Amino acid sequence: MNKLQRVEWRLHTTLYEVNIRQYTPEGTFKAFAAHLPRLRDMGIETLWLMPITPIASEKMKGTMGSYYACSDYTSINPEFGTLDDFRNLVSAAHELGFKVILDWVANHTGWDHIWTITNPGFYKREASGAIKTAHGMDDIIELDYGNPALRETMIAAMRFWITECNIDGFRCDLASWVPLEFWKKARKELERDKPLFWLGEMDAIDDNPYLQVFDVAYAWKWMHATETFYKKDRSVIRLTQLLQHYNITYPAGATALFFTSNHDENSWNGTEYEKYGDMALLLAVLSCTWQGIPLVYSGQEMPLHKRLMFFDKDEIGWDGQYRLHEFYKKLLHLHLTHPALSISGSTEVIHIPGDEHILAYIRKKNKKWVLTVLNLSPYPATINIIHPLLTANPVDLFSGESKNFAKDTTVQLPQWGYKVYVL
Repeated sequence: MNKLQRVEWRLHTTLYEVNIRQYTPEGTFKAFAAHLPRLRDMGIETLWLMPITPIASEKMKGTMGSYYACSDYTSINPEFGTLDDFRNLVSAAHELGFKVILDWVANHTGWDHIWTITNPGFYKREASGAIKTAHGMDDIIELDYGNPALRETMIAAMRFWITECNIDGFRCDLASWVPLEFWKKARKELERDKPLFWLGEMDAIDDNPYLQVFDVAYAWKWMHATETFYKKDRSVIRLTQLLQHYNITYPAGATALFFTSNHDENSWNGTEYEKYGDMALLLAVLSCTWQGIPLVYSGQEMPLHKRLMFFDKDEIGWDGQYRLHEFYKKLLHLHLTHPALSISGSTEVIHIPGDEHILAYIRKKNKKWVLTVLNLSPYPATINIIHPLLTANPVDLFSGESKNFAKDTTVQLPQWGYKVYVL
């Protein structure tokens, strides 16, 4: 395909994954809309809504089923409201300055999807002729992208949400399980309607060819490596090498998504506190200041200390405190507005002699910079940071205090502590 015209706002955007079912007691678009002003104040620009299509009833898991077992690509899950309710939510979000992207499940459908009746040739088949069950997931069935009619019909279904509801892009589930050629065609066809933002569920390193189409891919390897680091292997060198590998991986204009939680991780592998313990907030700081795009999952700003059930109603249970709102607000607004934190900014890791537990890096663009210092250990640290750029007086993002590095290069950090100095 020709050179992509990637949307400009991706350079600084911040993402928030919305689990509509669990967000409020009502679990509806209307109920979620009340949270929009709070999320905008927190610094969120892009709302990613988990799938909003109806859920198949055949072989349904739990009492309510999986969002990812669709029964009709161009209808609304009545659990959430109506099509007009969704249109109203998108309109209200746009008025507040949000972008809205939909979770799109192109690899598979539920067992009683409408296509199993109207277009049975859209599905892969076993040797016996039976529809093929998706790998490792018995409530869904696989689509056959060797069928040209399927590709055209899928693109038309995606277009429905652009033309009818004015969404701004897609988060594509299991993107690398779908042929790359389909995504090339889909992006080309759909962007005749409007420029879109494309987030693919795949690893930015392992599935790098897909970034010919997608703007953003997951930092899955980083997520797994940091959990291993906290629980087993405290090698900052290996973590740093992996981070730098992410930085040199992408085609022009693409980047990685950094996060400490999402719907899969929270429900199946544990909250960020189960996985990272006292390191959780440090990793959130890195997600917002390293080169890439940060993601916050529903409830993390409370914070959320429980795993949300996936197939049943299980409310987040807001207590009205939002204890991490200000923490995320400082980081997310910085990411939205500071030139150095654009995905087009540069990143330089600073070596700290004599301390192997510190990760320090400076992001810079157009003579503006942000210095992040992370103590990746359960022990307090006192270090010296020397760098040619550290001649002005930056301000610590969290304390508001200025720091004159020309006179004092010393930085003190508590265990698992962090500093973000902003020029």
